[in-house]
Amino acid sequence: MAKATKLTQERIAKLQQLANKLGYQYQDIGFLQHALTHRSMGARNNERLEFLGDSLVNFVIADVLFHQFAKLPEGDMSRVRAHLVKGDTLAVIGREYDLSDYLVLGPGELKSGGYRRDSIIADAVEAIIASVYEDGGLEACRAMVMRFYDKRLQELDPKKVGKDPKTRLQEFLQSRNEALPEYSIISVNGAAHAQEFTVSCFVAKLNSKFEAVASSRRKAEQKAAEIALEALDQL
Repeated sequence: MAKATKLTQERIAKLQQLANKLGYQYQDIGFLQHALTHRSMGARNNERLEFLGDSLVNFVIADVLFHQFAKLPEGDMSRVRAHLVKGDTLAVIGREYDLSDYLVLGPGELKSGGYRRDSIIADAVEAIIASVYEDGGLEACRAMVMRFYDKRLQELDPKKVGKDPKTRLQEFLQSRNEALPEYSIISVNGAAHAQEFTVSCFVAKLNSKFEAVASSRRKAEQKAAEIALEALDQL
């Protein structure tokens, strides 16, 4: 692992700034540098730390769900955990800490805007989790994961998390013995490579149609279902 003494003072100061944001003080700031180094920089990159971090975040979140939701079935715990540790969620976490400002990328990735890419940011978050484990042990790692997820876990509704709007709408109506929603394509516009689908979702309980537009039929249906759910929540 690279030592902090091999880094410039300017880079050490920037890494320390990030460490302060993260709420963890490294014994060896080189661990954080390693976690932020993308594979486009060569053989010494964060891929192995990312591999370890993936397992660590899965373990910590599984442990929290097991104890926080004692009556939640295994299948539901798996669904909730998958939502919490997926790349999209990790990328959001990374942006909350402005990780794009600290990534170390090769020239090609810099030109293509890799510092904005969700997958690269998500991988860096996992690598940071592993870097804390390597530097400070399991308890320090667990504390870091909890800082990342504390608010999310407090606001967590296991009945909804990880379920797409169409599924939630169907389950909502089924649980009340209501007619299931009906989806229809209203129009398809644009060239083949840039189409826009306008879809309606009819909910008999409300005797209303809810329309949405997206780049695919599936996405438009999901959006329409989300709008319908919001309307049902107002009842």
